[in-house]
Amino acid sequence: MQINKLKGKELDQLFNSVLSLKDLDECYRFFDDLCTVNEIQSLAQRLEVARMLREGKTYHKIETETGASTATISRVKRCLNYGNDAYEMALERIKEDSPAEQE
Repeated sequence: MQINKLKGKELDQLFNSVLSLKDLDECYRFFDDLCTVNEIQSLAQRLEVARMLREGKTYHKIETETGASTATISRVKRCLNYGNDAYEMALERIKEDSPAEQE
C-alpha cells in the first residue's frame, strides 16, 4: 500500500472534512467550492471507468461512453489491479446503498 506517502496535516484536514459531510447536498456544495468543475468531473469519470472495468467492459466502450483517455483507463486499471482496493470498496458500498439501481 502506498497510503503513507499521502499522509499529512493538510490531507487529514481535507479527508476529515469530507467525512464530516452529512448528505449528497453537502457534498455537492463542498466540492463545488473546493474544486473546479473539470476536477470534479475527472474524479467522477475515474470512478465510472473503474465501475465499467469491473464489469469487464472494453477500453473502446469505456472510452466511447465516458470520454476517458486510454491513459486514464490504464491508470484506473492499474489501481484496480495493484492499488489499495479502494475503488472496489467504494463501488461495493454504493452498490449496497442503491438497491434500486441494481435492478
